[in-house]
Amino acid sequence: MKKILWLVALVLVTLAVGFGVGVKAAAKSYQFTGTVESNDGGILTVKKSATETWTFSTDAGTKGTAKAGDKVTVYYKMVATEIEAKPAAAAPKKK
Repeated sequence: MKKILWLVALVLVTLAVGFGVGVKAAAKSYQFTGTVESNDGGILTVKKSATETWTFSTDAGTKGTAKAGDKVTVYYKMVATEIEAKPAAAAPKKK
């Protein structure tokens, strides 16, 4: 009976650690600094240089506001919304 309890405890600890690592990985955030070109209808466009302009989606949960001309730092997270996988091509057989 003690062995079963130890096994259950070990499994629960392993799951808790795995969940914690997953949450930490999902929480990774990045930042982008530049000048706001536009902020229209949930789309924020920020220009960093003559060749680098980024567009961000915003919603009701986005903290802060900015208007054209403001210098801003945008904090964002990269989250996959869909993954489409295709099988890898089979390697040709050697003769």
